[in-house]
Amino acid sequence: MKAALTFFLVLILMNSSLAQSSQTDLISQSKIKALGFMVGNWKGNGWMMRGPNKSEFNQIENIQFKLDSTAILIEGLGKVKGRIIHNALAILSYNKETEAYSFRSYLPSGQNAEFQAELINEKLFWYPNKNMRYIIWINENEQWQETGEYNRDGTWIQFFEMTLNRVE
Repeated sequence: MKAALTFFLVLILMNSSLAQSSQTDLISQSKIKALGFMVGNWKGNGWMMRGPNKSEFNQIENIQFKLDSTAILIEGLGKVKGRIIHNALAILSYNKETEAYSFRSYLPSGQNAEFQAELINEKLFWYPNKNMRYIIWINENEQWQETGEYNRDGTWIQFFEMTLNRVE
C-alpha cells in the first residue's frame, strides 16, 4: 500500500512539473495584435526585378493569428503562368526579453532563417539582411501593399512590389 501511494505521489508531482502554463503572455499578445492588419486571406499580383528584367507574378497569402494571438502564421504562394515560383511559411512572434519582433521563414527546400522585424507607423518592416528590407502595410484602398528594397550606398532602391486584395 505504501509503495502504491508513493508511486501515485511521484506520478502526480511529475505531471505537475511537466505541465505547460496555459496563461497567455499579455505583452506578446498585445504586440502581435498590433499586426492584426495583416490577418486574413489575400490575393493579387506583383512584380520583381531579376537583373534588368521585370518579372510579374500572382500571389496569395493566408495570414492567421495562432496561440491565442501571440504568434502569426503566414503562408505565401506565388505563381507565374501556373508555375510555383514562391512557396513559403513564416511565423511572426514577439520576444519580450529582447523587446523585438522575430520573423522566421521556412522554404520547401529545408532552408529557414530568422530575421529582425519591427513595426513603424503601422507598417511591418522585416530585414533579410542589413542592406535589404521588405515593408508591409495596408494602403488607402484597404489592400495589402508590400515593397522590397535594397540599400546601395545609402539609397534604398525598390526591386519588388506586391498589391493584394482581401478575399473571403
